[in-house]
Amino acid sequence: MRATHAPHGIAHGTVRVASFVSPALGVRKHYEIYLPPSYDRDATRRYPVAYYLHGADGNESDWVSRAAIDWVMDSLEARGAPEMILVMPDGDESWYASSATPANLDDCLEQGRFNEAAALHCAAHASYDAYIARDLVQHIDSSYRTLADRRHRAIGGLSMGGLGALTIALGAPDVFSAVVSHSGVVSLLYDGPHPYAAPARYATSLDSLRAEFGDRLWGEMVATFGDDVAAWRAHDPTERIRRLMAANRPLPAIYFDAGREDRLTIDRNRAFDAELTALGVSHTFREWPGQHSWRFWSEHVGEGLAWLGAHIGS
Repeated sequence: MRATHAPHGIAHGTVRVASFVSPALGVRKHYEIYLPPSYDRDATRRYPVAYYLHGADGNESDWVSRAAIDWVMDSLEARGAPEMILVMPDGDESWYASSATPANLDDCLEQGRFNEAAALHCAAHASYDAYIARDLVQHIDSSYRTLADRRHRAIGGLSMGGLGALTIALGAPDVFSAVVSHSGVVSLLYDGPHPYAAPARYATSLDSLRAEFGDRLWGEMVATFGDDVAAWRAHDPTERIRRLMAANRPLPAIYFDAGREDRLTIDRNRAFDAELTALGVSHTFREWPGQHSWRFWSEHVGEGLAWLGAHIGS
């Protein structure tokens, strides 16, 4: 356990590092958890929970170590925002999906090409959406004093985790009632124009998208989503929203943002905004100055947390 970064005079929560075994992955995974200031003082109180997903090349420590999300939460709570538990899991390079490529634990352990020990990165199975929405949620609800229902549970993330938060929330609409995406690749098949302008153009083959993502990300995305447009469309948030609407299923409240100088995601976020508007889906979209960077995410995580608190904190 360690204290947060909150400045002197502000009540602060604690950040703990813990782990559990995920049946969906077949391995033990680590997570960091922020417990609000009153958690240890009031043994009867229960709290809403927000799950925050890291981006590519990241791990469960990023939100605390690189964006001081604990400090931000302390400061919001000091100004009257609802106290929340924050859970930050390790998502590897998974795109938080059930991968089209089966996991091979032995091969993964031999590669040793990761930014952390291979044993922390590798999984026996590649069902990362079930790991988050089922295994981790059940573990947190059974281990901490949560308000264990959809209305008090949300998910957010940045970049890879921004898309992952949306696809998980839309794939498990009975689990999460609100979702935040910072700089997410949220309109997967958007293919121009750049800058965004209507009418939008969408890829009919994957070849036209490769140059936008670069070789490394492209390899990870194809391994996860598959190698054809239909497979990618199944992971596209707008397509998932259409399916939920057709089935009369509940939609989560949706907030997303991106930096105006973020060449990877700004046009995809603008396209997603237009797609949701055309469908009549209520949502909040914000553009801010900034790039695809930790400076941008650390500056704007507070807006997302405040918005989530208003949705799940009461």
